[in-house]
Amino acid sequence: MSSKTLIVATTLVMAAARIAGAQPLNDARKAYDAGEYQRVVDTGGASEDPRVLYIVAQSQQKLRKPDDARRVYDRLAARPPADPWNAIGQSAIAVMSGNAAAGVEQADRAVAADGSLAEAHYQRGLALSAQQNMDAAAAAFQKASDLDPSWAYPHYYAGVAYSKIRRADLTASHFQTFLRLAPQAPERGEVQSILRTLGK
Repeated sequence: MSSKTLIVATTLVMAAARIAGAQPLNDARKAYDAGEYQRVVDTGGASEDPRVLYIVAQSQQKLRKPDDARRVYDRLAARPPADPWNAIGQSAIAVMSGNAAAGVEQADRAVAADGSLAEAHYQRGLALSAQQNMDAAAAAFQKASDLDPSWAYPHYYAGVAYSKIRRADLTASHFQTFLRLAPQAPERGEVQSILRTLGK
């Protein structure tokens, strides 16, 4: 096999691996977006992909199973300290425990470790929301949605945060995108009601 052929073959294998790795994440997000939280837990709980585990933990929270959510966040927090997922897991645990300040501190550490990771900014937005710092939360969710525009929930929470700081234009834009990306979301009725109030 020539070196050129080997490079092409290696590139194809790596691309296939990326596609295969993306499928469980896409499946978990679709189920979460439709409110099928138990399906997320059942299909993603054994995953080693931190992005899938993050959605599993959030699904456990939606199912009102905080102890199970905590165990999944603990798996993320057990990753090496330099890994941004370590800080994301610790931030989520802090927010669940009612310590929003520590949640923001850990989320800031995640963003510093990998500013291109949408989940780091998203978790920062959740922690800032728990702290009632809606201006900064809106900016964090905006960044998460900029980094991963096809992920529905950064748009939802950006819309919520922008509504609280009275930015009707950005509220409407994010909520409209959310409904397009997650048409079966449990929050659909609430979002449509807000859009009607805004005249959108």
